Amino acid sequence: MTNEYHDLQILRAIREDVSQPSMAKEIGFSLGKVNFILKELIEKGFIKAENFIASNNRRKYRYLLTDDGIKEKMQLTQKFIERKRKEYEELQKELEQDRQKWGNIA
Repeated sequence: MTNEYHDLQILRAIREDVSQPSMAKEIGFSLGKVNFILKELIEKGFIKAENFIASNNRRKYRYLLTDDGIKEKMQLTQKFIERKRKEYEELQKELEQDRQKWGNIA
């Protein structure tokens, strides 16, 4: 999987109430991987992390997509859809070739 795919998964999982452990569980990444990607996306300016002021746990953050983050999420989503559409079309061609070669066995 590409870095773009990993970035997209994190950008899609961002909500104000999401924690890194819950994000990791939701998308199937390790906590360390989520932390690493989040730091990169924050450095790029795609995500803003704010401490919860009212929280007793000062290490707890709220993650927000920035305007650039929203644009990046949309671009990565479009690329993902295009890639999946090509894969689908290739599979359709392969299926048609198999049907022509072997007929409808199933």
